[in-house]
Amino acid sequence: MEKKRLPPLVKGVPLLGSFFDMRRDALGFMTRDLPNYGDIVRIRVGPVEAYVVSHPEDVEYVLRGNHRNFIKNKGTRKVLAEALGQGLLTSEGELWRRQRRLTQPAFQLEQIQKYSTVMVDFTNTMLDGWHPGETRNIHSDMMRLTLDIVAQTLFTASVDDKAARVATALDALMNYWSGLGAMFRWWKYLPTPGAARFRRAIRVLDSIILDTVAQRRASSSGFEDLLDRFLNARDEDGSRMTDKQLRDEMLTLLLAGHETTAVALTFCFYLLALDPQADARLAAELDSVLAGRPPTAADIPGLRFTEWVVKETMRLYPPVPSVGREALADCEIGGYHVPKGAQIALVPWMTHRDKRWFGEDADKFRPERWDNDLAKRLPRCAYYPFVDGPRICIGMHFAMMESVLVLSTVASRYRLELAPGYALKLKPSVTLRPQGGMPMILHERQKSTDQTQPNLIQLAEHS
Repeated sequence: MEKKRLPPLVKGVPLLGSFFDMRRDALGFMTRDLPNYGDIVRIRVGPVEAYVVSHPEDVEYVLRGNHRNFIKNKGTRKVLAEALGQGLLTSEGELWRRQRRLTQPAFQLEQIQKYSTVMVDFTNTMLDGWHPGETRNIHSDMMRLTLDIVAQTLFTASVDDKAARVATALDALMNYWSGLGAMFRWWKYLPTPGAARFRRAIRVLDSIILDTVAQRRASSSGFEDLLDRFLNARDEDGSRMTDKQLRDEMLTLLLAGHETTAVALTFCFYLLALDPQADARLAAELDSVLAGRPPTAADIPGLRFTEWVVKETMRLYPPVPSVGREALADCEIGGYHVPKGAQIALVPWMTHRDKRWFGEDADKFRPERWDNDLAKRLPRCAYYPFVDGPRICIGMHFAMMESVLVLSTVASRYRLELAPGYALKLKPSVTLRPQGGMPMILHERQKSTDQTQPNLIQLAEHS
């Protein structure tokens, strides 16, 4: 019998494989060591063997070309589902297709544009509490802001009275998943502080969400939010979502809808602070397009450089640095045999920094690289911060609109400077977070009437 060709296996220590490499510096390990083995490589992390896939053609094969042969990986289906239930992120098969049909209308572009005013108003409310010269943890501020926005658009409700509980609970989930709880399902039953916080977090979130659903069902008032659309959504057979399905979808959107956008915005401010020329060009665009007024959804097409900043940030710091899948049947990826049951890791962190697709300066922050329709000139899955294929992020347009509007609102009023001595340390988990937060100093932005402010023409000539 002919021996099937398997991808190269990264050498590691006995029994644990690459466990220590991944625990010590997972992102560095993937960008520094794995490319030496090729575009598809096997790694062992404790008892788990994973096939790491980074070439755009192979990523596209998994997400689009042969997507029916792949489901979410075990970590997503089993570990994340312990908290998120069977929402869009974790469900499979007919259940996922039904929920996607019921949810999709709520995320059509004309619907989410109605939320633009909420996004800008909440951002300005946050900024009214800021003061020039103070140092703030921008990651914490962005987490609270995006939580406020998603709570308002999901529930038409302020989370002021529950914000601390919700934020603490969501943070407990993310911290649990960034530790050994992501590898061992039984970890949550141990008498450890982290496991106790995880169990308590689920109880808190269940209580808040189910109480909100019950109050809404009992109310005769009309609302224009996502929960209202979910409550009124009917499947082809006339059935509606159960309370359990509503809970799972609302918790999934509450977590995903604020966490990923918050980290993307945090890294936007980080990269702009490191690049004064890009920051000045952003400010000049905002002066030119907005002329001192708050942005609206109608302004977004004119905020081209602002959008490039968001795209470039998500290229260098993808909010979800790795995407997991599992093969349902034997297949071939990149010329290698991949057996049924194989755990597959698609890694935007690696693909987005590949010089073959983004040039010799692939590791540099250059928002202007997105000019001249770069996205259309790239291989299909060379850039996929929102994944791709049938399971592309349902909130993609919501997240992009929110990111552009929040960034433009903040940058119109403030320039942010990294606190002296700050060194970024990344914490990869389900999402990519800055470990320990991100302290930044606030500087009031110069008004557009100040003649020292560079204009778009001057910046274009020097870029």
